[in-house]
Amino acid sequence: MGSDDQVTLTTRWKTLTSKEEALIFIKEVCIPYPWRVSICIDDRSIGFLWVIYPGRGADDETNEAAADIGYAIAVEYWGKGIATKALKIAIPQVLNHFPEIVKLQAFVLLENKASHRLLEKARFVYQGSITHQVQINGDAIVVVDAVYTFLSTDKIPPSP
Repeated sequence: MGSDDQVTLTTRWKTLTSKEEALIFIKEVCIPYPWRVSICIDDRSIGFLWVIYPGRGADDETNEAAADIGYAIAVEYWGKGIATKALKIAIPQVLNHFPEIVKLQAFVLLENKASHRLLEKARFVYQGSITHQVQINGDAIVVVDAVYTFLSTDKIPPSP
């Protein structure tokens, strides 16, 4: 998954090209986050979800505790509803694990319409778009992200 350019483009990670790079990624990116789970089929990880708390730009105006939530899944599982089911299951787990969180927020590439639909199925609400610069495979690239939010007071989506 981390070695697939199609997946890493949507997550903005460097495409991993060796076992050593994968181990560094696990040590420096995966382990530091307080909440990360694998999406598994037949005892094999095909993707994962993560939460970064506090989230980027935790809402200073209202002092809301915001967390970023994200997900990635291997290309061969795209469009099968697996990531949607995983996200629906994860939302109550995250809110129970971090009871102080008021808002979950997801940032997805504006052109990634499949990810927009996934978030909407999980009852996230589109808030608008932002333009910013990110590093992808060592290159500075300007991207436009769609911003979606789910408030802790929103109705939890039914688990599959």
